[in-house]
Amino acid sequence: MSDPDPDIFSFLDYRAYLAAYYAARKARGGFSYRAFSKRASLGSPNYLKLVIDGDRNLSREMAGRFARACRLDDAQARFFEALVAFNQASTIEDRNACYARLRRQRRFREAHALQAPQDLYHSCWYLPAIRELAMAEDFRPDPEWIARRLSPPIRVSEARTALSTLLELGMLERLEDGRLVQREATVSTGPEVLSLHLSNYHRAMMEHAKGSIERHDAGQRDISSLTLCLGPAGIGEVKRAIQRFRRELLELAELEPTPRQVVQINFQLFPLSTLEQDVDETGTG
Repeated sequence: MSDPDPDIFSFLDYRAYLAAYYAARKARGGFSYRAFSKRASLGSPNYLKLVIDGDRNLSREMAGRFARACRLDDAQARFFEALVAFNQASTIEDRNACYARLRRQRRFREAHALQAPQDLYHSCWYLPAIRELAMAEDFRPDPEWIARRLSPPIRVSEARTALSTLLELGMLERLEDGRLVQREATVSTGPEVLSLHLSNYHRAMMEHAKGSIERHDAGQRDISSLTLCLGPAGIGEVKRAIQRFRRELLELAELEPTPRQVVQINFQLFPLSTLEQDVDETGTG
């Protein structure tokens, strides 16, 4: 029995959808890259393969032609075009806007119902904070207490939703006596959405770091920076040193005898100058 056409709403990568569509059609026989090119009125017989392999992107006009070639209805075609825009967005703002368009589609939400908690975990800074706060000696599984203890404070409704999400994901567990304890759990999602939410999380934490300069006195924070000149090998060594230090801090936290307060430690390593070949390629050198 031949495979049915894949459901576009179950995908978060348009190239993966096109690959699945081509495989399903080919399994029925009489379908090829050339046949698809004719459907889409493309000059190149292997254009579909180039797109699937990541060697070509799709313009908005070309995305519409591909949607028609895949025999998508109006709603499916709009979703396909939004998916192309999401995968090809070059800025975090554009990716967030495109992902919001995808989430507005009811059929997408139904196909990805189990992903909603993961979306929330990776996109809200206070989810990991509350999970760590559960380690505190005086922790109370009360949304009002949690909302008040976080810095900056959050709404009680946000704390209530966060507790439900952490329980649903297995990140926290409720004991028979009502206490909440931390549990190990793997939170996974597609690489496209994971990278989006992690980017948002890091941006949020950098904003919190800026705000802490006014919010907390110097005794409760340590904000410092180094400006170095390194080569490729040196950059790699610094990254490995940061990774080793992160592991040391995790071990220190695990041995903490009296956990009381959640803290955030950020590491940023980024260029403040370009390489000479980069300047030459832009024509500004």
